[in-house]
Amino acid sequence: MQQPGFWDNPEVGAPLVQRRRALERRLETVDQLDEDATEIEAWRELLAEGEADGEVAALITRVDAALATLDLELKLSGENDANNAIFSIHPGAGGTESQDWAEMLLRMYLRFAEQSKFEVEILEHQSGEEAGLKSATIAVRGEYAYGYMKGESGVHRLVRISPFDAAKRRHTSFASMSVVPEVDDDVVIDIDEKELRIDTYRSSGAGGQHVNVTDSAVRITHLPTGVVASCQNERSQHKNKATAMKILRARLYDREMKARADEKDRLEGEKMEIGFGSQIRSYVLHPYRMVKDHRTDFEVGDADRVLDGELKPFIEAYLKSQLSTAGADG
Repeated sequence: MQQPGFWDNPEVGAPLVQRRRALERRLETVDQLDEDATEIEAWRELLAEGEADGEVAALITRVDAALATLDLELKLSGENDANNAIFSIHPGAGGTESQDWAEMLLRMYLRFAEQSKFEVEILEHQSGEEAGLKSATIAVRGEYAYGYMKGESGVHRLVRISPFDAAKRRHTSFASMSVVPEVDDDVVIDIDEKELRIDTYRSSGAGGQHVNVTDSAVRITHLPTGVVASCQNERSQHKNKATAMKILRARLYDREMKARADEKDRLEGEKMEIGFGSQIRSYVLHPYRMVKDHRTDFEVGDADRVLDGELKPFIEAYLKSQLSTAGADG
């Protein structure tokens, strides 16, 4: 950062500044935990005798929370875990029912981002005809955003009494979640302009002043792979095109990384079969209430809290399972 010209290119410098802040915050946490450990040692005898007052109990609670957060971040050691994330949600078959479920998922992840103090930018949002959404693409920016969210890629299944069924029957709906890391501009992704189809269209959404009345939204299709990226959040067609290109680069980069790892069946969430048997997690609201991750078998009974963004227990269980798998493979 002290090199001449470092600040000449903010897009290159910003990720390094973000990385430095993350390391500084981690060091501060370790230093604070070291001080806390000394203080707890001084209270050891009183704690053993059950004489801990509210101050000590609060200290222990704070230390436990800090240790849990540090432990989780230490598990985020993948190549792109420190990057920002771009995620997309698409409903499965089922029309309004699955589109409504897709919107519920979107709200869940927006609430998770808010609770995690991540910055969120809605890049694309296509509303359903009656309710819900047809697709949405969101940028999530913050420390380890991709590391936290990468395990959410896959198909999510909902079981509930349908609010759209007059007979009040139980329905099963599916929606897919795809997460890719936001790549830096210095990452080389060879994109031939001749292999791109660029379409412009009128932005659509929930209505109001944010919906444009001109064809400023941009959709870019990479013809050789079929990968699509779109953006409609800016009034300027030029800015939307630039953002769509950034999303396209991120998705092509993710595709290449996964191809190298021989995981082509997990390239993009929207290209998976969005149906029964392929889900990573089930959300059951009837006849009982439960959320279960089928990869880790972790489950909780408070489905409402999960749908309100309480995802960290699932994320931690997934990261632990990945570490266990990596250790077994090693």
